[in-house]
Amino acid sequence: MADADETGQTVGPGAAPGSGPSRAEAAVELSGVRTGPLRAGERVTLTDQKGRRKSVVLAVGGTFFTNWGAVSHDDLIGGPEGQVVRSVGGQEYLAFRPIARENVVSMPRGAAIVYPKDAAEILVWGDVFPGATVLEAGAGSGALTIFLLRAVGASGRVVSYERRAEFADVARRNVVTFLGAAPPNWDLRVGDLAQAADLEPVDRAVLDMLAPWECVATVAGALAPGGILCCYVATTTQLGRIMDTLRAHGGFTEPEAREVSVREWHAEGLAIRPGHGTSGHTGFLVFTRRLAPGVRAPQRRRRPAPGAYGPDYHGPRPEGVPTDAEVE
Repeated sequence: MADADETGQTVGPGAAPGSGPSRAEAAVELSGVRTGPLRAGERVTLTDQKGRRKSVVLAVGGTFFTNWGAVSHDDLIGGPEGQVVRSVGGQEYLAFRPIARENVVSMPRGAAIVYPKDAAEILVWGDVFPGATVLEAGAGSGALTIFLLRAVGASGRVVSYERRAEFADVARRNVVTFLGAAPPNWDLRVGDLAQAADLEPVDRAVLDMLAPWECVATVAGALAPGGILCCYVATTTQLGRIMDTLRAHGGFTEPEAREVSVREWHAEGLAIRPGHGTSGHTGFLVFTRRLAPGVRAPQRRRRPAPGAYGPDYHGPRPEGVPTDAEVE
């Protein structure tokens, strides 16, 4: 386990205090993880005895005021995470540095964020691995970008496209604020991915945008054979359009769609029941894999529901599905 020197910096095994950060230490710093004693300038979360949480940026001589009296920042600075401090009025507060999922749900937003439950699904079902090159569009507020950067590690790379410059600025600020510096393995580009030319090869791609079907051809040209594409959409209309576009393209496996719901539980003695906090629908996730160049997926034996591709359907038509004229 890493130790901390007298400056509060992390010192890994084999490193002497004051000898400068090792490669592993630099990777930890760019992960947004802070270890060792709490320091001035850091943000901490104070949780009271009813579970209510307050976010505080520590400052030498600072004071956090509560209904139960003041809490001195100096009582926290220099101490470990997980300590308990008391206000003047006797209220106890548990102090921890906020972790990634707590940061992303409270960070300033330009566009809506990808919530932690969906980000976890993307990382696992998308098989994002250390050293991978990941293409992301759009960057939004930078929430998913943070998780992707941590997953690919210092040896990987994330290339993010964002159409709106104001959203790109928000994403950049949020990522830099959380990680503590601009990560050298992140390339944030303001522009339309659908119009991008000469994209470098990528291992994984995530499309979090209103019309991901507009970028399918572009992604197909950059995604390595066997690479995974994930599309994150909010509505059933978008869900149907992107799945049929992927089928009609022919260069991807049959897409799979899912959504993630999370329900908390209360367990205390014999009182075991669902909790009050439930996170339901936030978006749909579509996953598919890229086939080898020039290869088309074997025609799937499908029996669409009556009317699925009837006269009111005007979207892309998968191979093997006859038009109305052909049916007649």
